[in-house]
Amino acid sequence: MFKTLFSKMLSTYLAVILSLLLLLGITVTSASVRQYKSEREQELFREGTKIHDSVITKYIDEEKRSASLEELSSIARKFDGMIQLRFIDEEFGKVSVTASSANEKWMNLTDFYMDIEKQADEIANNTDGIIISDGFSKLSDMPTITLVRNAVRNNNTIGTIFFTVDISNTYESINNMVIDVILFSMLAIVLAILAVLYITERMTRPIIQMTKTVRQFSKGNYDARITYKGDDEVGELAFSFNKMADEVNTLEAARRSFVANVSHELRSPLTSMRGFLVAMQDGTISPEDYQKYLSIVIDENNRMISMVNDLLDMARIESGEHTLNFSVFDITETIRCTIITFEARILEKKLEVSIELGNEQVFVEADKYQIIQILRNLIDNAIKFSPKGGKLSLTVLEQRSVVWVCVKDSGTGIKDEDIPHVFDRFYKAEKAHTPNSNSGTGLGLAIAKRIIDAHGQSITVKNEGGACFMFSLKRVARNRPFMRRIFEPEND
Repeated sequence: MFKTLFSKMLSTYLAVILSLLLLLGITVTSASVRQYKSEREQELFREGTKIHDSVITKYIDEEKRSASLEELSSIARKFDGMIQLRFIDEEFGKVSVTASSANEKWMNLTDFYMDIEKQADEIANNTDGIIISDGFSKLSDMPTITLVRNAVRNNNTIGTIFFTVDISNTYESINNMVIDVILFSMLAIVLAILAVLYITERMTRPIIQMTKTVRQFSKGNYDARITYKGDDEVGELAFSFNKMADEVNTLEAARRSFVANVSHELRSPLTSMRGFLVAMQDGTISPEDYQKYLSIVIDENNRMISMVNDLLDMARIESGEHTLNFSVFDITETIRCTIITFEARILEKKLEVSIELGNEQVFVEADKYQIIQILRNLIDNAIKFSPKGGKLSLTVLEQRSVVWVCVKDSGTGIKDEDIPHVFDRFYKAEKAHTPNSNSGTGLGLAIAKRIIDAHGQSITVKNEGGACFMFSLKRVARNRPFMRRIFEPEND
């Protein structure tokens, strides 16, 4: 029944509000009834004192009795009630005084005689010798309240006073008040329902919109976004979702580009290799040219192996299976050994290579083979994007706790809008440089970034007359200054 968030919130809010209104109505009604009765009882106590004073000072005096009866009649008329006097001394008898206009109303009560001894015992148990009773209500069709008290003179009880009043008006006032409370409660309930509907709909509307947007997004509509702009938690959720959607959209675009590029990169060497092999098989290529074309096939095969290795490395890193084997080694020696492996390509492009190491030996703590992989990737890119006759620079900068390694080319640099995405997965490295025939898979820099992150270090890129990639490593020791240049281009 309550499957949606809207229905659950609506039912919960309404239940709470209705419970509070019911509790408030009961509380107000009870307090008002007690207040009405309390005020009525206070009036009876005050008038009972007047009746008592009139009885013991005037009524028992025969000369003043008529005056007392007049006072008692005045009190009875004032309250539309009945005063009954029950004296122990039969000389005074039993007297009933009512308002002249109310005789008929009290007629069936005037002959009611209570046991004076029993009543006296009840009053004796009261500290003030006064009790409030509703005993007459059983004898009439109207609600009444009776003040019963002893008439005491000179510390002797001479009788009992009964002052009974009709409290129909009080109950009518209470009923009117209850009706007012019910009416106002119903109005409050209607207003509460409208307010709860509005608030609940307002609170759940962005969530419903998010649900629809998520469904669209899950169906492949990566441009779907949430338009809610609030500053509350829902707004933060909407902002986070839109940010995630932007990243997923970018990743999806990069993935599609990656799939297209990898498909092309794999298809091209496969097609080339197949063409050469078929030509060799059907005799189009003569046996004496086999060595030449086999070398081409092997080169294409090596390029495919390199591409597949990059894909496997990225898959291993993304799956969390990547582990580091830390050791202490000389980063300067590692750089010199790595740059030597690119000697043929450097000489082919006639590049000037500058290596500024700062110290002859600089020891760092890291995974040596992973750092070599990063160096090879950065140097390969630097050679690829440096023009013929350009310059390749490698620099080692020592700080107190880290060592920075900088690899810089002399190419056109990276566009400012592309710099934030250079280390993204599936990002084509050459997209940020001038495209050429030497295409990459777009995974080298992403792999380098994740390796450096795993070391707890950082890698950055900036333009300084070319692309300058810098990464940090944990420093262990320093030694003597050392600087030299190698692979100076030969003069033509």
